[in-house]
Amino acid sequence: MWVQTKLAAIARLSSRHALWVVLAGIILAIGSVLYTPRHLGIDTNTDDLFSPKLPWRQSQEVLNKAFPQFNDLLVGVISAKTPEEADQTAAAIAQAAMADKAHFHTVRRPDDLEFFKTEGLLFLDQPELQKLLDSLVQAQPFIGQLAADPSMRGLLTAIGLIGQGAAQGQVDLTGYKTALDGFDRGLKASADGHPEPVSWQKLLGGSLSDRAGANRFVLIQPTQDYGAIEPGAVATDALRAIAAKVPTIADGRATFRLTGQIALADQQFASLTQGVVTDTVISVVLIILWLVLAVRRIRYIFAILLTLVLGLLLTTLFAAIAIGTLNLISVAFAVLFVGLAVDFAIQIAVRYRDERRLSPSAEHALEQTLRKAGNSVLLAAVAIAAGFFAFVPTSFAGVAELGLIAGFGMLIAFACTITFLPALITLFRLPAEKGEIGFGAAAPADMFLWQKRRPVVGIFAILGIVGLVMIPLINFDSDPLDTQDPHSEAMQTLRSLLDNPVTDPYSIDVLAPSPAAAATLADRLSKLPLVDHALSLSSFVPDNQQPKLDAIADTEELLAPTLSPGPAAPVTPSDIRLAIKATQRAINAAKPKLPADSPLLAIDDDLTKLSGQTDAQLMAANAALTEFLPMQLANLQKSLSAQPVTIANLPHNLTVDWLTPDGQARIQVLPKTTAMNSAGLRAFVHQVTAIAPNAGGSAVTVIASATTIIGAFREAAVLALIAIAVILFLFLRRPLHVALIMAPLVLSSLITVLVIVLLPLPLNFANIIALPLLQGVGVSFNLYFVMNWRAGERSFLASPTARAILFSALTTSTAFGSLAFSHHPGTASMGLLLLLSLGCTLVATFIFEPALLYLVPAPKTAQPAVPAPAPATEDIHS
Repeated sequence: MWVQTKLAAIARLSSRHALWVVLAGIILAIGSVLYTPRHLGIDTNTDDLFSPKLPWRQSQEVLNKAFPQFNDLLVGVISAKTPEEADQTAAAIAQAAMADKAHFHTVRRPDDLEFFKTEGLLFLDQPELQKLLDSLVQAQPFIGQLAADPSMRGLLTAIGLIGQGAAQGQVDLTGYKTALDGFDRGLKASADGHPEPVSWQKLLGGSLSDRAGANRFVLIQPTQDYGAIEPGAVATDALRAIAAKVPTIADGRATFRLTGQIALADQQFASLTQGVVTDTVISVVLIILWLVLAVRRIRYIFAILLTLVLGLLLTTLFAAIAIGTLNLISVAFAVLFVGLAVDFAIQIAVRYRDERRLSPSAEHALEQTLRKAGNSVLLAAVAIAAGFFAFVPTSFAGVAELGLIAGFGMLIAFACTITFLPALITLFRLPAEKGEIGFGAAAPADMFLWQKRRPVVGIFAILGIVGLVMIPLINFDSDPLDTQDPHSEAMQTLRSLLDNPVTDPYSIDVLAPSPAAAATLADRLSKLPLVDHALSLSSFVPDNQQPKLDAIADTEELLAPTLSPGPAAPVTPSDIRLAIKATQRAINAAKPKLPADSPLLAIDDDLTKLSGQTDAQLMAANAALTEFLPMQLANLQKSLSAQPVTIANLPHNLTVDWLTPDGQARIQVLPKTTAMNSAGLRAFVHQVTAIAPNAGGSAVTVIASATTIIGAFREAAVLALIAIAVILFLFLRRPLHVALIMAPLVLSSLITVLVIVLLPLPLNFANIIALPLLQGVGVSFNLYFVMNWRAGERSFLASPTARAILFSALTTSTAFGSLAFSHHPGTASMGLLLLLSLGCTLVATFIFEPALLYLVPAPKTAQPAVPAPAPATEDIHS
């Protein structure tokens, strides 16, 4: 009673001093607009969404400090028509990026270490190595001719030697088929007038060249602006501009794609903002439509909207003063504020319309409105705020900050609703209403629910039990990639790399005290069921080296003179024409012994076409066919100079990724492809952390953050329910009345569980935020009916309160539903879940709650025993 009296007094004062109240609101709004932009920033660093005190955050921070080169990366993925062009393109991009100190801190090419060019053969198994060396020795005459004359002239002469050997029955063409097929393709392209570079890496290396994969990588740490929506956008644009100038990319022979932490985060932010203006305009138009249907008069609508704007500005001001930055989750407070705070304004406006029918003045009507409905709105605001405040103590900092801002926002919204809104209503001089304000047409529904109250409650009880049983079936998708736009370049590039364990983004890193300890632990981890392999510094020391070194040395001794000839004479078009004729003569001599599908026959046809080309065309063919030959011959010579490898003589540019200055060693654990789903990844992390509890890395972060989020929401849900129940009891003083409010809230939650399991709609990092909103909306809606019931109301659906709840729900669903059409999958799933949960809440509020209230004994203040009839329609005022 005391609270109702005070609220009525506030309404009276706001009405009497309406002009001053409105001016004070305008001054506060202006102050907020001036202060907030300079003191409220946006922190787009996703690491800051979680408390730094969490054990997994601390483990990751240790790794980040030990190996800072792996943090905040832009990953350039280059593919080309030949491996050499991919290498050439990656080198050009890396060199240009290194020179741009303004946009890039570090630039590295992990697949271009000189160590592997020299020692790479030692990593082959002995049989595979011996087979490769034998083929090199067998091809010595061919390779010798190419080394002596690395031109089209030398190539044709080498092909002629093969033809001569075939004619004499001294050469098995099977071993040359791959190379000859490649020469055929290169000669054919030149003969057709479109010369293309030939991959000598593939022609001379065979299947061995495929081990490097089709892609080359450039790892870049860019300069970021965490105050921008896309922190890496400027650096990313600079990198794309660099790539566009590389000739192989400009002419379409190579492609450049971006992925990595920075690209994924930036494209996520871009998808969040895409279409936001259109969606916002549509939402505002629909909200205004619902307000028109709820309160009819334009001046009411302006009063409600201005109240919402003032509350939103003051809440933003609070965020600037109390926190100073918005994170990727707390930035959603604006949508939540509009969706929830509009309920308070609609409740007061609709009840005022009803009171204004009989009151002699606006002041008296406002006083009566706040006396009768203010208590309910206050209780709803406090209960919703308590639900949000329950997130503040959790370790999920992103939602904790959202809870703090949104919680105070609800209290600010209530303050604006009982002061600024009455002042505006007074200044707008709205006339008295005619006719009932409620839904007269809903009176039969009230009667039906009264008559069928027991079956209705029973049906909902069964639905609640089924929902309770289905709780374990809720699927939480712990993969944050599933909340991103699958069509973005960063995501498509990343997905294309998932099948290769080497480029799998879900790895685990472990620190060991020494390289020896790392090798022992890596061996133990590699035997786990879901581990594909575990790498440590010792992984770069080949096993069984001496036999391999002996075999390589023997081959090098045989090929050394072949690979180190003197300089060749410059090639001329005449030389090429003579070589064409000589090669064709050799092939023609071998034709009787060649099968019909022999590549030598196809090469003969190619040479016939080439012989008719101009000198310029022949020189272009020469350049294309032999562009990468000298480099491949040099690499072959390097590979035959392998030396013994030990941990002590590993190069610094390799060890820096595996060894810290104080001697600690990193282990990288990679999962099998069977672990590439939420359940598999969780099991993979569980297996590894059971042996190495201080492990970090992307896989641990994904699973640990999911566990943190689920734990935070579970903790907050329990705290919120307890806090709401305590607040309701302090206000209502009767456990039964508290239960009448809480029962539909719990029931709507269980029905939501039933719906999302049947659809199915998995929970994820984004849409789980719908759960606290469900509590806030459910409490306020149910509370209004129970408060009316306590006051003696027995016609629920036909009442002005039902009208206010319905249009409040429509405005809330519009605000939240706009999220369902977001281009960002995570936000869209959040909007969809919000709509589903709001629908379940409305069903519980409009069907279950009245039936339940009809079922329990009426309070002493109640008058009718059955729903009272209401007029069929209401007057419509323009």
